[in-house]
Amino acid sequence: MRGKKVALLETRLGPQMAELIARRGGVPVQAPALAELPDLDPDRIAKLVASFATRPPKLVIFQTGVGSQALFAATDTLGVTDKLLGALAKSVVAVRGPKPTSALRGRGVRIDLTAAEPFTTAEVMAALASVPLAGARVVVQRYGVTNTELDAALKAQGAEVVEIPTYRWSLPAETGPLIALMDALDRHEIDAVTFTNAAQVHNLFALAERRGRAEALRASLNGTLVASVGPVASASLRKFGVRIGLEARPPKMGPLIAALDEALKTA
Repeated sequence: MRGKKVALLETRLGPQMAELIARRGGVPVQAPALAELPDLDPDRIAKLVASFATRPPKLVIFQTGVGSQALFAATDTLGVTDKLLGALAKSVVAVRGPKPTSALRGRGVRIDLTAAEPFTTAEVMAALASVPLAGARVVVQRYGVTNTELDAALKAQGAEVVEIPTYRWSLPAETGPLIALMDALDRHEIDAVTFTNAAQVHNLFALAERRGRAEALRASLNGTLVASVGPVASASLRKFGVRIGLEARPPKMGPLIAALDEALKTA
């Protein structure tokens, strides 16, 4: 990357991404755009698990590893993990990708259906094509925001959708690094910006809008190399009128950094 400045909006894996970029000769500029806040309601989870005795779910969808682990941590505390595992054993269990797969296997949960790459809602629904959902109770482990597209697709097939919130996404309490990033983009000091989550895009533009800088941000991003981890983040960028310079295939951090390195060699 030869001294190129690469902005990182990733929070949880930001230090690892920064290390990978530095190893390739780049200069990481960290500006976390997401805060993961706990959104667990123990009483709600206890009531939901108890309801499985009389209204068991036909299908349970796990979307994230972090959320799956948080759910089991909550049921451990409540002493109802065995009841949850019993309900899962009688349900069709679907996962969105490798992270919830790993979390569930750690709990000995049988996995029936797995979404294909790039793990978007379209692949989730394709994996569920053989499951009749009319009148079925479907439990969805929510990620940082409600997956309205998934909920709508399930309800369109006649399912009763019950969400389990485990965490929610928010702007970080400290937005100084994001403001500094906007300033650096305005000065054309950033060579590339990486987006690893659709919510990063929404949060960055929400902050810019609040400060009257949305149009300037859009123009600045369109004047640099924008690297997206995959189709979900890309769709969010297009929604805000941002041109995508590259998209990782498959949608993972390693291929994203490798593609970015290759692109910056000739930049």
